[in-house]
Amino acid sequence: MATWDDVRRPATALPDVTERPSHGGLTAWRVGDWLGASVPDPGVKEALPADDPDVCFTTPHFDGYAAVLVRLDRIGEGERAELETEAWLCKAPKRVAEQFGEGRPGG
Repeated sequence: MATWDDVRRPATALPDVTERPSHGGLTAWRVGDWLGASVPDPGVKEALPADDPDVCFTTPHFDGYAAVLVRLDRIGEGERAELETEAWLCKAPKRVAEQFGEGRPGG
């Protein structure tokens, strides 16, 4: 069975890859200044790049997945925070997402 060290070695051997701690103590490997974010449905996936193609885009690799790529150097802080929250809501357990929504204004 593979270990995280087995994953880490080839990941960090690639050009311009950095390893950083991520949420919940997880490890993330990054290259470039873009973020992959889950979206609620294919309609949103199409709308975001159509609304602002300089910020949001997709590639054939993401065909069939409700996710977009975001250029971090081109998105405003408020938009980024909103996108991150929505991406989290797409993946959070329903009970946790509902509790989170109850604590938000209008929730």
